Amino acid sequence: MDDVDNLMTYQIRVAGHLDDQWADWFGDLAITHAPNGESHLVCRVRDQAALHGLLNQIFALNVTLLSVARQDD
Repeated sequence: MDDVDNLMTYQIRVAGHLDDQWADWFGDLAITHAPNGESHLVCRVRDQAALHGLLNQIFALNVTLLSVARQDD
């Protein structure tokens, strides 16, 4: 089984519009801006440890985390 098959997709919502430049800093991640002022980050991670690392990066930006939800692929 390929490693790509084992990735889990998450949508992370944060307050404010993050600059698109942060997508590279986070790694393989897509950022979209919602009309209500939120940013939606969609990422694929291998495991909970990788997700935790990503959430630590968000914490380092000092933005408000609104939600984390796993998406079915």
